[in-house]
Amino acid sequence: MISHDEAVRLIEGAPEGLDDLLARAASVRDAHGRVVTFSAKVFVPLTTLCRDDCGYCTFRRDPGQPGAHTMTPEEVIALCRAGARLGAKEALFSLGDRPEARFAEHREFLKSRGHRTTLSYVREVCATTLAESGLLPHVNPGLMAERDLAALREVSVSMGLMLETTSERLLAPGGAHHRAPDKVPRRRLKTIELAGKLAIPFTTGILIGIGETPRERADALVAIRDLHERYGHVQEVIVQNFRAKPFIPMRDAPEPTFDALLRALAVARLVLPPDVALQAPPNLSPRLYPQLLAAGLNDWGGISPLTPDHINPEKPWPGLVELRRATESAGFVLRERLAIYPNVTARPEFLDETLRARVAALVDTDGLVRQSHEHWRRW
Repeated sequence: MISHDEAVRLIEGAPEGLDDLLARAASVRDAHGRVVTFSAKVFVPLTTLCRDDCGYCTFRRDPGQPGAHTMTPEEVIALCRAGARLGAKEALFSLGDRPEARFAEHREFLKSRGHRTTLSYVREVCATTLAESGLLPHVNPGLMAERDLAALREVSVSMGLMLETTSERLLAPGGAHHRAPDKVPRRRLKTIELAGKLAIPFTTGILIGIGETPRERADALVAIRDLHERYGHVQEVIVQNFRAKPFIPMRDAPEPTFDALLRALAVARLVLPPDVALQAPPNLSPRLYPQLLAAGLNDWGGISPLTPDHINPEKPWPGLVELRRATESAGFVLRERLAIYPNVTARPEFLDETLRARVAALVDTDGLVRQSHEHWRRW
């Protein structure tokens, strides 16, 4: 692993050039194997309501707007069962931060179902998913206090919260996070830290191109590394590139160059310990898979046979036949994983005891999905 100073030097454009940096990152990845993983998932947009207004978001809606919806447990189970029939193993729950703090309509919805908070409702729906479908929940519900994390730990195999950036500047007027109280970096780092204290397998990452500097990208990666070194719970880091879309405040903002994405990926691979997987969403860089692999990537993230990427709905998932061909052409083996990573499944303290048997039934001795379960070959 490299120092913070070297990370800054490399991400800002060190004299030795991008090709040398990519080769260095790839050699670090290759020293720990040439298996590239993905998770077969169903994307569950539990509620599109959110109290934050990020400058780049197309997911959130206000009550009454087209697409504004909070799913019922019945809708969730129908979706999860349909995904299970196609071979999915993961139910990825995505939702806005604390919509009940902003919208009376959502408070009424929760009250009608016996809840005061969205996080309490998430727990109920995850428990129902476990009981009535074959899928394992992974939850991305925003900021969480310790009691919320502990409650959700009982009904999910992993959780996630994108750090996005450590830049406080983006909270200022005109910044991407100006109207987003839940994007204060120290609050997000606190949630990630609490997850570590509770031994929760965790996903986080950075979002590049939202107004942060290359140095601030390095700052965020080092902050993630420091928390993982303390608690050992960060199982994957996503390096996601901003994509401009119509109807968002940042619709005219320049997207980061592909070279900037590759540089951030390579530096992430050199900053992070080898047991932390590195991911870039393949649908945001279509048909550029060999270059992403060359930057040290070793995971494609969640791919769905059924549901779109509700965060970037204009960017369809790649077909797995296409992704497998690209992965194997580059000399790698593509394997399916669960939402909980192989190196974590071997550590019982990182999984609630009520979930251990279900996970064990799906994986082989390497902690990856048993080959006989790889229905994704049909996709």
